[in-house]
Parts: sequence; C-alpha cells; structure tokens
Amino acid sequence: MATGGSHSIVEYLGGDDGHRCGYCKNKKGNFSHGMWSHVMTVQDYQDLIDRGWRRSGKYVYKPAMNKTCCPQYTIRCHALNFHPSKTHKKILKRMKKFLSNGELPLGQPQDACGGEPMEKMLEEDGSVPPVDPAIVQRSEVEPPVGHSSPEESRDGKAAVLDASKAAAAECPLAGKGSRIPPKAGVGADPSRPPCRKAKDIRKARRLQKEHQKQEHGGVATTLNPAPSNPTYNQAKGLEEFISDLLPDDLLHNLEFKRFLCDSPLEAETPPDGPNVGYGSFHQQYWLDGCLIAVGVIDILPRCVSSVYLYYHPDFAGLSLGTYSALREIAFTRQLHKQSPKLAYYYLGFYIHSCPKMRYKGQYRPSDLLCPETYTWVPIERCIPWLDTSPYARLAEDNQAGDAVALRNLGKTLVLHRRAIMPYTTYIQKRKGPTDEKEVQQYASLVGQTCAERILLYRA
Repeated sequence: MATGGSHSIVEYLGGDDGHRCGYCKNKKGNFSHGMWSHVMTVQDYQDLIDRGWRRSGKYVYKPAMNKTCCPQYTIRCHALNFHPSKTHKKILKRMKKFLSNGELPLGQPQDACGGEPMEKMLEEDGSVPPVDPAIVQRSEVEPPVGHSSPEESRDGKAAVLDASKAAAAECPLAGKGSRIPPKAGVGADPSRPPCRKAKDIRKARRLQKEHQKQEHGGVATTLNPAPSNPTYNQAKGLEEFISDLLPDDLLHNLEFKRFLCDSPLEAETPPDGPNVGYGSFHQQYWLDGCLIAVGVIDILPRCVSSVYLYYHPDFAGLSLGTYSALREIAFTRQLHKQSPKLAYYYLGFYIHSCPKMRYKGQYRPSDLLCPETYTWVPIERCIPWLDTSPYARLAEDNQAGDAVALRNLGKTLVLHRRAIMPYTTYIQKRKGPTDEKEVQQYASLVGQTCAERILLYRA
C-alpha cells in the first residue's frame, strides 16, 4: 500500500505501570502499551487497529485488556448495512428542523430523543441522498494533515471547546443549584471579578483580538460591541475557530494541537483508492459561512476511523457528536463506491463496564474485536459475556488463536544508526545489555506481519 518503499517508524515505550483511569477514576487501574509513531503508512495503521491499537495524535496505544480496570474493545460498524435507531432519527429530524427554520433547541439534553419517524439520511437502497447547498453551505473534507504540521483523548467522542471552565473558575457555585442562603452580612467578594457567562467571555475575547489586529495594522472589521444574540455571520478559519474557543493557555493550546492536529499517517493516493486518498483529515461543518464543528477522521484501506469531534458550544443542543457520526457513516458509503474494500466505520473503543460509553453499541450492525484471536464478533453475541465480566474472550471457538501471532522474533525489522536490519543482525551489532524482552513484547503486540514491516527504532 505504501508508495515509494516507505516504512513506518516507531519507538516502543512499554507500559507496565498503571495510570489513572478516565472512566472509573481508578488511580492506578489503567494499563496500556504505547509507542511513538514518527511516521506510519495507512496499511500499517489499518493492521494495527485491527489488533486493538489506536492513535492519539502521534501516540499509538493498546490497552492491556486482561489487566486494565475498564477493558476497551475496538468496535466497527457495517456502514453498508447500517440502520439508524429511533434516537438517531430524532437527532436527524432535529437538525433538519434547525436547518429549515433556524430553531435551535437550547438547553435540551444532547440525546434526550424519542422515536418519532422521519426521513432516513441513508436511503433504503444504501445510497446517500444529495445535500441541498441552499440548506448546508459546506461540509467538506480538507487535505490530509501532514505529520510535520504543528497542530482521544480518543474514541471519537465529541468534545465541546468552551470557555466555560474559565467562567466556572470565576463562579465556583455556578450550576450546582445550591439553595443554602448566605450568612447575614456576607455578600460577593469585592476583590474578585463578577461572574460572567461563557458566551460573554468568548465575545470579549474576540473583541480584544480584533482590537489587537487593528493596532498592529490588521484588517479592520466592524463589530457590534454588545449584540443581543450570538452572531454567526463572520466566517472563521480552522486556526481562528480553535484559538477563539480554547483558554488563553499556551500549554493547553500546544497539547490540543498535538492531540487533534498532529498525525503520523502518510497521505497516499493509490489508483484503487478513494478520490480523496488515504490519510488523516479534518472534516469541517459550516453554517452560513461560519465554522461550527470539526471532525477528525482517518481514511484507511478498509475503513473510516473516527478520531474526535469538537464543536462550538452554542450548538450543543443539536447533538453534533451523534450527527457527525451519522454523516461519517454516510461518507463511508460514498467512499465505498470509489473503493469497494472500504466498507466499515470504526468508532474507537467500546467500554461495556462504563455505562456512558455504551452508546457506541447503538450503531448497528456492529462487531467487537476479540482481544485474544483478533477476530470480529457481532456485538449481540458479546453483550451476555460482558454482562458477566468486564474482560472476556469474545471468539466462541476455543481452539482458535491469533492468526498472525509472533513466530520469529529475528525477522522483526529494526532501524539502527540509519540502517534497516532484522533483529538478528542488530543483536550482533548491539553493545550493552540485551533488550530482547522489550522487543519481544513489542513484536507480540503488533503481530508477525507488522513486526516484519514496521521499523522499530533502536538507539
């Protein structure tokens, strides 16, 4: 698949120590193996995610399934046979209503949906209906993000880029609904700034940045200093969209760019692939010239893999996380027409032990990856096992094993002093203590096929 004889290059980082779990909050219960990918071909990454790996920026990790507190099973949806649930239909109907008359369901729970009938976004014959440009101005896929670009976590989960954290810091009781009256004579602390809404904070930040542009000779823009409603008629580029919604913290911005904008995947455009090629992409959602959401996806030889979604908080009531997933499934169907082997939509990890992460199982039909045989099992057959135990061997054939398990460590490719060599040759050149245990662990996790193709960096 890779062109020009290119190789993936990784540094294995191990992963025997436990870390805090973001799902159950266990301080030392999260175990995973990780490696830093300097560059990676799309075929290698496809094979890795089919063995339970997943990337976060350039960091590629694999949960230690039989050891971690919340086992994370790779989940894929059969895009060609997908049927939206009642919840999905309600969200699509809500979006259609908003695009038709501009009615925004503010304050509505993100997935508080019934089962009202509506038009399917995916037609009965599997075709994707055309998008009316009069309703949606633009929803496009931009060119792949280069691995040298200065721009999760994971799981394709929607993220709200909001300045509400700053507002919460100024008003610690906001949203708690406390009914305890204050003590007599005790009022607001005059030494602290008054509480402000997140929307007002973002508005003030935009005004401040505009004034700075004018002072430095930038293009002047007429702004309403105190609009009564949010203004969406000013087009924003990707960089401005990110900078407006993130806190004014350089470290926070750097980590954000590393997570969502950096990618190790090399862009490839083979003749038998889709027109847009393979690689990492930012799929932008525009409304009346305003960028309101960005979905990060990887287009691979056999699937579209959802990485993350971040969106403007003023549109949270539209359930953009679910809506974008439905659009990406439709997009996968479009790509399948150009490249027949591309037929699946990967949603990241399914975590049955964490109720809030079970929503990914609603995209049917879908499969979970067996952590021992690395074969796909329909999720309906997996649920009874996972109801009994967080970790389970999902494959029903007890005699089945890993088809590409490591069988010859000596064939593992190594990059040492700018030279490519098999591990057997590297051992003869190496000076110092042996690293066979570490290399053995790495090669076992990636499998024999990837071990013979990916370059493991050795100092």
